[in-house]
Amino acid sequence: MEVLRRSSVFAAEVMEVFDRSPTDKELVSQAKALCRDYINSRLIRAGVSWSKAEPGTLVPGGKLAEVSTILLRLGDELEYIRPNVYRNIARQLNISLHSETVVTDAFLAVAAQIFTAGITWGKVVSLYAVAAGLAVDCVRHAQPAMVHTIVDCLGEFVRKSLVTWLKKRGGWADITKCVVNTDPSLRSHWLVAAVCSFGHFLKAIFFVLLPER
Repeated sequence: MEVLRRSSVFAAEVMEVFDRSPTDKELVSQAKALCRDYINSRLIRAGVSWSKAEPGTLVPGGKLAEVSTILLRLGDELEYIRPNVYRNIARQLNISLHSETVVTDAFLAVAAQIFTAGITWGKVVSLYAVAAGLAVDCVRHAQPAMVHTIVDCLGEFVRKSLVTWLKKRGGWADITKCVVNTDPSLRSHWLVAAVCSFGHFLKAIFFVLLPER
């Protein structure tokens, strides 16, 4: 399996900015790097190959790599309790994967629905799970270039809708608090918040793109 990554130049932009308040641009760059890592993990798990190898963006042992590990761990839990929600995304939305506009519109509409009732880390994880599920669909249907469209689309959504929320929490590293405390009641808190997003996601599947799309 070849690795889904951006260039090492991009990696330099997202590596270590956790010692100060991150800028909007850095938060978006980090969001996209995390998305590539999440998608790559799901492509490997699905047993589908990526046609273009790119240098890694996440330095092993770095703080962004730690965030990615936690994001993937939370994603595993989320996808385990609702596996059918995050598989066959294109079929659920009844969309063609041959049009960049259709894929972009579908993803942004679902993202907007997920966050209709507010922002939580659970919903952020849900967003990444949707992006990865859609990316797997694209690669399986011989549209690997569309994966970059999904990553860019997620970055744009973060820029417009999540950056302010992330800055108030000091950046992506705040997600580590979801797994620091082992109290089951606290552990379940983010899951409950994420479950609330399922209804919005399913509503999006029904309403967003009708049969002609």
